[in-house]
Amino acid sequence: MADDTAPISGYIAPGFEPVREAFEANFAGGEEHGATFALRIGGETLVDLRGGWADRAKERVWAEDTVVPIYSASKGISALVLAMAVEALPAGYETPVADVWPEFAAEGKGEVTIGQMVSHQAGLPGFEKEIDPALWLDPPACAAAIAALAPMWPPGSAHGYHPLTWGYLVGEVVNRITGRTVGAILKEDICGPAGIDFQIGLPEKDEPRVGDMLRPKALAPLGEITPPRRAAFVSKWSSPDRAGRPWREIEIPSANGHGAALGVASLYEAYARGGQIAGGKTLLRSDTLDALIRPRVDGPDLVLPMHTKFGAGIMINSHGKFGPNPETLGHSGWGGSMAIADPARELSAAYVMNRQSASLVGDPRAVRLVEAAYGCL
Repeated sequence: MADDTAPISGYIAPGFEPVREAFEANFAGGEEHGATFALRIGGETLVDLRGGWADRAKERVWAEDTVVPIYSASKGISALVLAMAVEALPAGYETPVADVWPEFAAEGKGEVTIGQMVSHQAGLPGFEKEIDPALWLDPPACAAAIAALAPMWPPGSAHGYHPLTWGYLVGEVVNRITGRTVGAILKEDICGPAGIDFQIGLPEKDEPRVGDMLRPKALAPLGEITPPRRAAFVSKWSSPDRAGRPWREIEIPSANGHGAALGVASLYEAYARGGQIAGGKTLLRSDTLDALIRPRVDGPDLVLPMHTKFGAGIMINSHGKFGPNPETLGHSGWGGSMAIADPARELSAAYVMNRQSASLVGDPRAVRLVEAAYGCL
């Protein structure tokens, strides 16, 4: 049973009670502060749970409208927006980035394609040389600075996860193709019409809904600190101050999407249901979706200390953390958030929390919930 100091509420469809039991067990074991988990199958919500507290002081219960940053789980959503933009290009993902963003051709990057860039092959995981971390808070200037970099490995020869730079690259490419930002397209064309509560670039009016994040007590296990890992994660300038505004208000498509589990699962549903999200809107043509999800890299990652497999910005379940189907798509976020989409079952699920762990991919709390959900099928 759940710790009686951790209020838990929400909806469970008949037959999915073991998911609530797993959710309660995470709290009873002292692993949670506040969290949500949602499961959708075939366009229907079967689980929408929330529990614990939105604030550090345990005075504000996690409510239906509470949102928190999901960090890199945002990438799977931003990848959908990029795919919508890429549909307008005759060569799609095989278009050189420099064709839409000429400045990107600097330092020998003129042949790097959008597909290579978005699958972490461009060799730009971070800044080797010191920058003012405030640069991250000025997306146009940061994108220009990334475009000017020399790659850390020959583009296309290997892949290495781009934790933050990915979002600035994607954001600039989307803007160059469409004249609009990722956050604007998400709000105006996707989430607004579908009634989905998820945003990249959080307006000040929504600040009272944001939960406090409890930072992890340990560093993620990165293994040997190589130059790409140092640039991506370790250097003191590898990320901005993530507290409050302006970090929430600017758009960082790789990192600062804000929502709760139901909104995230409703968007990842596009991967599970042929491009269709909750509410029935179809975002992508079938050929675009195929190009988005097909494996582009599969092997040792130069930044994450593991084997990774990526499509055009979405991770493929080579590590087994996203459930039993190796073809399931998904993404994890800093501290434990996770979203998955299994096309074989038209299933999408998301776990969002505010007590962060040191897990890089497949936080055990999320994995238990996913396993419990599959056990009910």
